[in-house]
Amino acid sequence: MFDIGATELLLIVVVAVVVIGPKDLPLAMRTAGRWIGKLRRVSNHFRAGLDAMVREAEMEEMERKWREQNARIMRDHPADAAPDAAAAAPVDRGFTLPESSAPPPGALPAPPDAASPSDQRPDEQAPLTVAAPADGSSAESRSAAPAGALPSQDGRP
Repeated sequence: MFDIGATELLLIVVVAVVVIGPKDLPLAMRTAGRWIGKLRRVSNHFRAGLDAMVREAEMEEMERKWREQNARIMRDHPADAAPDAAAAAPVDRGFTLPESSAPPPGALPAPPDAASPSDQRPDEQAPLTVAAPADGSSAESRSAAPAGALPSQDGRP
């Protein structure tokens, strides 16, 4: 917008130091910064207001076009408008389920068949089994110990 190069900026700084003086220059720079900030805020607010007005005008134009197009479609195709009785009737979408595959209402899905390990896909895991511990203790005796407790030296919890 303002094409100010390095030489012009240096000239402005030298003139400011000579005219204002080095003592009052920081106060003058703060004041100029505040004015520039206010000017930017006002211009951004003004720009946002204009953008909002343009968006509202575009939306009104689009709504007007949609209303006109809807009215034209309804005028051109009055048979497609469903009367009250036809609106309650089910619509045929061209897809029906075979009677044998449709479960009765309220029925639970059938459990999956147990597949042999050779029938399983590679990403499926076989069910896990828990083997008895080598020391002969039962799962009940191990679960009776409080969480975090260490077994004693003789192997009991």
